[in-house]
Amino acid sequence: MFFVSKRLAVVDLVIFKFSRYLKSFLFFNNLGRSKPLAFAIFVLFQKNNKMKPSKYLLVLVFLSLFRLSEAQIKTCDFDGFEPLMYQNNDTTYVINFWATWCVPCVKELPSFEKINQEYRNRKFKMILVSLDFGQSVEKRVSDFKNKMSLSAQMCVLDDPKSNTWIPKVDKNWSGSIPATLIYRKNKRQFYNQSFSYEELKSEIEKFIPKI
Repeated sequence: MFFVSKRLAVVDLVIFKFSRYLKSFLFFNNLGRSKPLAFAIFVLFQKNNKMKPSKYLLVLVFLSLFRLSEAQIKTCDFDGFEPLMYQNNDTTYVINFWATWCVPCVKELPSFEKINQEYRNRKFKMILVSLDFGQSVEKRVSDFKNKMSLSAQMCVLDDPKSNTWIPKVDKNWSGSIPATLIYRKNKRQFYNQSFSYEELKSEIEKFIPKI
C-alpha cells in the first residue's frame, strides 16, 4: 500500500507540473463565451488547497470539452435553413449573411455582437449565416467565432444552387455580402449593406415593440 500511495503521489506531482502550463492554454486561449465560466471555476479550485492536482486536470479537461462542444457549427443547405426566415412568433429576428474572407462583414461583426448582448433579455434572436466554403469549413468558422467571442447562433449555409435560393431570401438581392434580414412576424426588411452600431440599432428598433 505504501508503494502504491507513493506512486500516486508522484503521478499527482507530475500532473501538477504539467497542468500549470496547461491551465493557461485551456483557460485563456480563445475560450470565447466560456471565459467567465473557466475563470470562475479556476479561481474556485485554486482556493481549495486540499484539491489534488489530478482533480485539477480533470477540471481542465472538462472545460476544454465544454469549449469544443460550445464551438460546434452546423452546416445546412437552403432547405434546412429556410424555416429560420419564417418564424411566426413575437421574436424579432436578425439574420446576417457573412463570411470570414469578407472584410466589410468582419468589420461590422463587433456591432452585431454588441447588439446581441444588449437585446439578449428581450424577445430577440440573432443568427449569423456564414457563406464560407472549402475544406474544414466548420472548424474554420468555429475558430473564428471563438476568436471574435461571438455569442449569436451561427451556421454555415452550403448550397451550390445559389441562383435558386438567393432570390428566395430577397428578390432584389444580388448575392453580395454583407447582407442582413430583419423581421418580426409579417414585417420584414432586407438590407444589402454594411451597418455601423448606430445604424443597426436604429433599424432593429423599428421592429421591437416599445415597452
